[in-house]
Amino acid sequence: MKLFFQKQFIFLSLLILCGYFVYLSYLLHHRELGPTPGTLERIQQSGVLRLITTRSLNNFYLYKGEPAGFEYEMAKEFARFLHVDLDVVTPGWNNLLTYLNLGKGDFVGASMSVTRKRVENVAFSIPYMEVQQQVIHHSLVFGPKDVEDLAFRTVHVRRDTSYHYRLEEIKASGIDVRYILHDNVPTEDLIAMVHDREIKFTIADSNIARLNQRHMPDIRVGIPIQRKESIAWAVRKHDSEMLQEINRFFLYARQTGKLKEIVNKYYGQPKEFNVSEIKTFHKRIQKHLPEYRDIIESQSEKHGFDWRLVAAVVYQESRFDPAAKSMTHVEGLMQVTQAAASDMGIKDRLDPVQSIRAGIKYLNQMYERFEEIEDKYQRLLFALASYNVGWGHVLDAMAIAEDKGLDPRMWDSLKQTLPLLSKPEIYKKTKHGYARGWEPVRYVERILAWYDILKQMDFS
Repeated sequence: MKLFFQKQFIFLSLLILCGYFVYLSYLLHHRELGPTPGTLERIQQSGVLRLITTRSLNNFYLYKGEPAGFEYEMAKEFARFLHVDLDVVTPGWNNLLTYLNLGKGDFVGASMSVTRKRVENVAFSIPYMEVQQQVIHHSLVFGPKDVEDLAFRTVHVRRDTSYHYRLEEIKASGIDVRYILHDNVPTEDLIAMVHDREIKFTIADSNIARLNQRHMPDIRVGIPIQRKESIAWAVRKHDSEMLQEINRFFLYARQTGKLKEIVNKYYGQPKEFNVSEIKTFHKRIQKHLPEYRDIIESQSEKHGFDWRLVAAVVYQESRFDPAAKSMTHVEGLMQVTQAAASDMGIKDRLDPVQSIRAGIKYLNQMYERFEEIEDKYQRLLFALASYNVGWGHVLDAMAIAEDKGLDPRMWDSLKQTLPLLSKPEIYKKTKHGYARGWEPVRYVERILAWYDILKQMDFS
């Protein structure tokens, strides 16, 4: 009997031990591949938020050693929202979700569309943008007229993207589209291959297409091949606390206008912008900028401006024509007024060196006058608007913004109130009177577009 009980005890002990190991294995598996409890707590304790993204013009890149990119700037705002620092993890596209589920980052922000296949593996935030897949081709190549016209054409896309999945659906529908899959090749690299006529077709989301067309004016954005899709951030499947915090952030970013500001910064461009203008810009920059680059660089550095921004101002003002003269009698490369020229101590506005010196000095003077604006980027936009329309009119627009309950230190507010300075019922109540207030809005938007192109050009 004693031996029987000993055997039963040993059996039960082994059973419990086996059960423990099964449970332990489940926990380890659950932790590695499923939810990661306490992600938000870990972020607060470490003081670091980890973004998983890719290196691309749209997501994350370095400009003069400084990080930039739409997704990076949004993530930076999220880190500020959480009062922590931001770290960036950049595996290849094919490894984004793997890195997420292995706990090598806290969320994926990589302009990723919400698809049925991805929802099986991760949870998505509320969308922050809608995009549409479009065919990209060269201006000298006839693009397809509709989806059926994709038959017998060869399209190059990155593997495991929404483009890849959509082409699979099109092929399965009976349309004999042919596609070649690339591993970890950014969409913008495939667009560049189209621009250089190495391949004929690729697919890109509409926002990425618009962004890259500024830098590659010979590409054409063709037919859509899919209904509009939502772009969102991804977290681990059951990481509900992290998901809730991201959603809170996006609601905050919408309410404060921060989301709109960053979207406009990267994807907004004047409505009347066309491919011909962009091509002209590239030609004139290549032909004329080298002649004035040294003086632009030296004077920009003196006042703390990026010389590429100043070059964008010069282009917008005069198209690099030193003899340019407007109907209002402003002259030279930077279209300096006679009064400003006197204040800046120059005698000949048509002299390129004097014009550049005066123009940059005047721009800096405008910048210094907005010391109450802490955000340097916002402050720069106000300075550019003042360069165009005058400091007094910008002050009037700020006062109107405040009266309307808008933040007078935000450019998005002034985009609404500056055009009001042409309306009699408004400008008659202002200190500085009438102004063609829509012009500085257009002026600033164009300079930002030129500046964005210049930042991506190789000037080495």
